[in-house]
Amino acid sequence: MSDTVEQGAISGATLPTLLRHAVVHFGAAVGLLCMFAACDSWSSLTGWAVALVLSVLTGFVAGFATTTVLHEWGHLLGAGLSGGRFEIPKHMSFFVYEWKFEENTLRQFYTMSIAGSIGGVLSVLLLAMAIESDNPGRVAVVTGAVTSFALGSIIEWPVLRRTLASGQPLEELAKTDKAVLIRALLGSIAVAALTFWWLS
Repeated sequence: MSDTVEQGAISGATLPTLLRHAVVHFGAAVGLLCMFAACDSWSSLTGWAVALVLSVLTGFVAGFATTTVLHEWGHLLGAGLSGGRFEIPKHMSFFVYEWKFEENTLRQFYTMSIAGSIGGVLSVLLLAMAIESDNPGRVAVVTGAVTSFALGSIIEWPVLRRTLASGQPLEELAKTDKAVLIRALLGSIAVAALTFWWLS
């Protein structure tokens, strides 16, 4: 059974569940950033190739995960601010909430959707300002953040565009099939390569 949040109000019953989601999601992002910081220090102190490779790998994953978390919580914030109806699952999940398409207006849908993109943009900007791109590992952090934003945008923005014409967000979202996901993956890989090259 799910806890239901009506009109965007977080009730006393659902707040503990939401906090558990926050601890898991933000805890994972912070943990990955700490792993990157350790690998980055190791690489800087030793100059070892294995440390450099690990700093790049952990940096990319940390940047990607941080932006993905802020993107999803941006969606939740938008859902709440719009007064939308959604459910917060009791079980831990990648997604923070379940949007009730049939019970929400187009205005609420667009507010929720755009807020996620804003969260992603803020994450990219914060990481870019906080981390100087002066070695491959640090470049990888920002690259991961940009890649996450690109992946989400390639998947979500066409849905928003088609919904402007049809007025049916759930039907447009259902068109996100395997081919769409493959294109989004390939597109985000291209963005990752270009971003890493540009910042290096």
